[in-house]
Amino acid sequence: MIRTRAAARCRRGAVLALPGFWVAGVVVWELLSPLGIHFVQLLAAAPAIACAGSGRRQCVLLGGACALFALVPLGSAGRADPAMRLGTCCAVLAVVAAAWLTSHRRLRLTRELERLREIAATAQHAVLRPLPPRLDGLTLAGGHRSASEGALLGGDLYEALATRHGVRLVIGDVRGHGLPALGTVAALLGSFREAAHDEDGLPGVLRRMERAFHRHLGDRASGQSPPSGEDFATVLMLEIGAEGEVTALNCGHPWPHRLAGDGGRTPGVRAEVLSSGDPLPPLGMFPLPAEPPVRRLTRLLPGEVLVLHTDGVEDARDAAGRFFPLTRALTEAAAGAPVVPAAVVDRVRAAVLRHTGGVLTDDFALLALRNDRHRVPDRTPHGPLARTCPYG
Repeated sequence: MIRTRAAARCRRGAVLALPGFWVAGVVVWELLSPLGIHFVQLLAAAPAIACAGSGRRQCVLLGGACALFALVPLGSAGRADPAMRLGTCCAVLAVVAAAWLTSHRRLRLTRELERLREIAATAQHAVLRPLPPRLDGLTLAGGHRSASEGALLGGDLYEALATRHGVRLVIGDVRGHGLPALGTVAALLGSFREAAHDEDGLPGVLRRMERAFHRHLGDRASGQSPPSGEDFATVLMLEIGAEGEVTALNCGHPWPHRLAGDGGRTPGVRAEVLSSGDPLPPLGMFPLPAEPPVRRLTRLLPGEVLVLHTDGVEDARDAAGRFFPLTRALTEAAAGAPVVPAAVVDRVRAAVLRHTGGVLTDDFALLALRNDRHRVPDRTPHGPLARTCPYG
């Protein structure tokens, strides 16, 4: 941080000093030139440099000084025609006027751009709201990165809600990335936020999201040809019950990872994929079946962590074309005790950017949650209690 500020101050100092060095160089060159060549005309560039690099006030001050230097006979310019010196002075003043007007327009456009960026950032944060740090005994963290320059969000989505049915989560990925996909993300998230509280089961939530998805595609294609089968969205929904049981409904999305103790002699955390059969096709490709299969994934014990992600993480490649090693990165990110979801998200996100050299071809999102409930009792008759949470 200190180095960054020092570098910024050095850059500002260089920008402010450059026009002065230009004027000094032209004057010295004019005084020392033995060839009778006039260099004083080069002073006209100084106000333009000042306006481009600093501000209008310095432009005017430096322009006035340059105009005076042009009128004063210096070196070989002293033998020049007074009309030539006057013409140089007028040229300098013309550059000052043009630079003043250009700088005024540039400042106005800069303020408008900053305002538009602020509005866009507010709108995008309203679509993908920050996750609460804690939700019904779970510690949460999320992160995302858009592949489109200037966009905070893209085609990835996630949300977590505490409902009367348990904590319900969704993570998804719509076709495309960047700002063009933001409308579809908003439609899916809006539907999930409403249906997660109303519907008794995950299939009902998924059907509501499917209807919202098709309505959005229909509205977007109004007056044009019908939506093609190329528009789709992958969706993974989870429901975490009071006793840590995790059920899932998956439409073409990557399965989550669990970070838990490896059970060996040496303490450590390992990452494992919680796969439960083949997922359904993504939304929009085929109609949903009459009874979408809800699968029981696992039982999340206290202190264990679930990590949900989009395929932009697994599909990230380096310069040699190698895919990002997500399982290994999760194991490395979970080093230390306790495993902190925010740290896992930050470390994996940084690892993806290092792996790709900062060049992303697809958006990616991560969501991590840790069970911080004190106990997860076993409902089986005479079953033992799960181990006590070390973080409670």
